[in-house]
Amino acid sequence: MNGYAGILPARSGGRHDACVPAHPLRLLSIYYSPFTIHELMKVLMIGDVVGKPGRTALLDRLQDLKEQHAIDFAVMNAENVAGGFSITPAIAEHLFSSGIDVMTSGNHIFDKHEVVEYIKKQPRLLRPANYPPHTPGNGMWTGEVKGVRIAVISLLGRVFMQPADDPFRIANELITSLSNEVKIRLVDIHAEATSEKIAMGWFLDGRVSAVLGTHTHVQTADERILHQGTAYLTDLGMTGSYGGVIGMKKGDIINRFTSPIHRKPDHSKSEARICGAVIEVDEATGHARAIERINLSHEP
Repeated sequence: MNGYAGILPARSGGRHDACVPAHPLRLLSIYYSPFTIHELMKVLMIGDVVGKPGRTALLDRLQDLKEQHAIDFAVMNAENVAGGFSITPAIAEHLFSSGIDVMTSGNHIFDKHEVVEYIKKQPRLLRPANYPPHTPGNGMWTGEVKGVRIAVISLLGRVFMQPADDPFRIANELITSLSNEVKIRLVDIHAEATSEKIAMGWFLDGRVSAVLGTHTHVQTADERILHQGTAYLTDLGMTGSYGGVIGMKKGDIINRFTSPIHRKPDHSKSEARICGAVIEVDEATGHARAIERINLSHEP
């Protein structure tokens, strides 16, 4: 047993059951095998953060979440952060300074004009990689955490969405361009159709560490590890107010369905929740070992 005592069974990650040494500091960060000790990267992925209620809930709980789950790297979808549409440079910098490492986005990323110049200078704020090549900003970020190379890719679906390039082709090109040293690869597929997201999961299975869906603002319960080691969840869910309709005031949205006269909806404010997932990734192989959904109520 390589000198380890007190071996405890680890929780299942879908296909894998492992054992971990009863180490006082790294109990959840390493797993045991008869031959090698593999370290795990703990990744927090937060779904669409909507308006001030979503921002406030996330900022209030982010450090607790990171400590509770021993998070090494935190990603969030930021396309609805400012009043439900896009983000501002000031809000982005506040979130980065509070512990968010990278932000993905989607179809609302350029709804605020100040983002256009900011995203050119801030590589950690991503726009969809399958936007036209001349679009400001980038769709992929690469960096290093704990000496481990990481890539984050932001993609936009095409079914029931605004026009965009083929996300499957672009994903394949980006992944092919990565060095083999970039072991941990995280993909946010911002899409409406569940079938498109599931197809992307299988398409990238074994080539990326995780494929997580965003956009619908409704968390799904289909988290699993796919056959070749990719963590998958159709939608991370919304971080924001659940007292309305997908983050917006229920009266504004109901009026859109019942009257031809309506105005731009405002975000709702009550019943805030934080939704996302924690993924454990083998630093040596880039394969996911476990995925756990997060859905927490938040009372300010």
